[in-house]
Amino acid sequence: MTLPDLLERLRAGDQRAVARLISWVEDGDRDQLREAAEALNPAAGRAQVIGLTGSPGVGKSTLAGALVAAYRAKGLTVGVLAVDPSSPFTGGALLGDRVRMQRHALDEGVYIRSMATRGHLGGLAWATPQAVRVLDAAGCDVVLVETVGVGQAEVEVAGLADTTLVALAPGFGDAVQVAKAGILEVADVFVVNKADRDGAEVVARDLRQMLHLGAATPWQVPVLLTVAERGDGVAQLVEAIAAHRAHLASSGELERRRRHRAAREIEEVALASLRTELGELGHGEALDTLAEQVAAGKLGPYSAADQLLAGVRDASG
Repeated sequence: MTLPDLLERLRAGDQRAVARLISWVEDGDRDQLREAAEALNPAAGRAQVIGLTGSPGVGKSTLAGALVAAYRAKGLTVGVLAVDPSSPFTGGALLGDRVRMQRHALDEGVYIRSMATRGHLGGLAWATPQAVRVLDAAGCDVVLVETVGVGQAEVEVAGLADTTLVALAPGFGDAVQVAKAGILEVADVFVVNKADRDGAEVVARDLRQMLHLGAATPWQVPVLLTVAERGDGVAQLVEAIAAHRAHLASSGELERRRRHRAAREIEEVALASLRTELGELGHGEALDTLAEQVAAGKLGPYSAADQLLAGVRDASG
């Protein structure tokens, strides 16, 4: 099936077209990825993108399911991208978060897709920005991106989302560890899930104290307690996300974040193209030669990079 066919079916609300397009951007070659991104971009930009991150075991998938239910109750359509670690054998997603959101499986207003990181660092798959674009163009009002819990590198989700939720739970590391991991700076909303367990109030109190001691910002990051399995506190979480969205829109921060997101994407595409070009032009041998000189102390790394780039410019005319 051609891309124009898929796009036509996407606009008609065909969920199978959504699945095919995400597979297209996830598995396709560079030309297919380029064609899809260029075609989808004019129809994107309307969805609210929410990132959900946190350590394994804090209940991210259960929380995601509770958020989906809350947004569906408001009549909004929701797309969920659950980014899983990759199998070292097949490259496919391991966890299958869709299993933990089965109650939404037959809802035509919800699209859930697991994606594999395939070794990409930062908790996100390489094709995640394009998959978000597909769901946005398909008419999803909310796109929820749940990322792999991989510690400090999780902060990458903040570059993709309008609003970033960081989930914690008692017994899964205290708030001080969150500060050490650098996640304190990227959270727009903190969620202490499994709040019916001992120690939840302590985690919330420590987070609030650290936020209070930090630099003053226009947005005061809230710390909310939830029990996602029962739906407790989810309504307040949805209200906090809406308040943050209103703050972004009124302050101009939403536009700034989206420009920053676009700049990062352009940069990553350009770097990927450069790596491909280096391979296609046969600069692998040149790189090996330069690497030998740098390793031997005969040449500095910056000088070597200058020579490599000069070779690419000469070859491309």
